[in-house]
Amino acid sequence: DPRGLYTCKVGETTEEKLQVHYRMCQNCIEVDAATISGIVIADVVATVLLAVAVYCVTGHDRGHMSRGEGGQ
Repeated sequence: DPRGLYTCKVGETTEEKLQVHYRMCQNCIEVDAATISGIVIADVVATVLLAVAVYCVTGHDRGHMSRGEGGQ
């Protein structure tokens, strides 16, 4: 536990004090590399699936112009 009052002595007469407050995480969990890579891969897959879904929904509603429209 690094909390406490530390002193630094320079020479015989000079003394400086330093108060250290250290807060530890009580509810933290450790995450290993496999878990992090799984989260990243799942995020990429979800993003790709969402992009494909948006493409499919918006890609079929295109209005095609007939030959008579858009000309001079």
